[in-house]
Amino acid sequence: MPFQAMTRGWTDEARRAARIAAAGLVAGILAACSGGPNIPGLSNLGASPTPQAEAPPPVPGGLRVGVILPVSAAGNVGAAGVAMRNAAEMAAAEFNNPKVQLLVKDDGGTPDGARAAAQQALAEGVDVIVGPLIAPSVQAVGQVARGAGKPVIAFSTDSSVAGPGVYLLSFLPETEVDRIVEYASSRGKKSIAALVPNTAYGNVVAAAFQESAARRGVRVAAMERYTTNDRAALAASAQRIAAMGDLVDALFLPENGDGMAAAAGAIAAAGLDGRKVQLLGTSAWDDPRVTSIKTVQGGWYAAPDRAGYGGFASRYRAKFGGDPVRSASLAYDAVFLVEALFAKSGVAGLSEATLTNPDGVIGTDGLFRFRPDGVNQRGLAVYQAGGGVLSPAPRAFAAGT
Repeated sequence: MPFQAMTRGWTDEARRAARIAAAGLVAGILAACSGGPNIPGLSNLGASPTPQAEAPPPVPGGLRVGVILPVSAAGNVGAAGVAMRNAAEMAAAEFNNPKVQLLVKDDGGTPDGARAAAQQALAEGVDVIVGPLIAPSVQAVGQVARGAGKPVIAFSTDSSVAGPGVYLLSFLPETEVDRIVEYASSRGKKSIAALVPNTAYGNVVAAAFQESAARRGVRVAAMERYTTNDRAALAASAQRIAAMGDLVDALFLPENGDGMAAAAGAIAAAGLDGRKVQLLGTSAWDDPRVTSIKTVQGGWYAAPDRAGYGGFASRYRAKFGGDPVRSASLAYDAVFLVEALFAKSGVAGLSEATLTNPDGVIGTDGLFRFRPDGVNQRGLAVYQAGGGVLSPAPRAFAAGT
């Protein structure tokens, strides 16, 4: 059900408690985690978690939410962990339900740390776990939580770690690829080539592209893979696509800000004309380093609805004195969703049937829902690089989908 519909039957007290936060959530709850397909610095995962604070006494009839994040991890992973913890606490403060307690645990960015954090949280009586961020940590927490029969709402972009009871509230590349292929097909693009980086992200989007194209009757004209720092091979890949001429009417280029300059330079040098061959991308393009590149401008890409994120970021800056990382809104939405379900139905509201309601909810990043297999589906918008919205994000899922 849309989030607005979730308030039906609430008490006046619960409705008042949610009003401020809901305004931000609905106006505005799974890069990659930081706005692109991945987070730089994932190799810096050796930090040990900080000692965990002692849990406060439980509130009778209340809800205990374990929040497990890599707060003390090195590099960008730790920065994401801190921002997501802040956002989770901001959601709890805005909802302002005294019966809900957040028990924040630091996993240090390691599976062992995540497992220990989950065991401690469950020993302290949590009803649901929000987090962690990194795929191996999600696996570790999922194993512990399943044994205790407690749901997990995590933030990895690796859909292989999802499963019954372990739900991913993240920006999944597969959803973005399907949205841009669907839109391109609707605009008459029937023969699409792909120029895809040789990365873990590239492997995921290449498979998703081929599956989506087959489902929609779109011809995959070519699938070229490249390594960004091998400029000669990248140039050769671009030239092979350019040599196909009119056999290609669009080019899928799922590159991010770190590699787009090289990729865009290669396709420009090969003579691929954006006026004849439509460039297509994912939310990895939602970055000024990408959209400011002349070759990319005019390209189409799928990304979460931006309408609600601005309000969230503004409130975050006012509270914490700095900008949130892009993934922070996910932690906000996870906590707000849990609080909203609890306010309406108590702990029973966190059942699989409720969490996987096919109508979904509208959060900070637009419409989403969890499937029974733990993977999420999002209603995404299509944007034009250097321009505006080409196709707005849907406000409801189509019946029967």
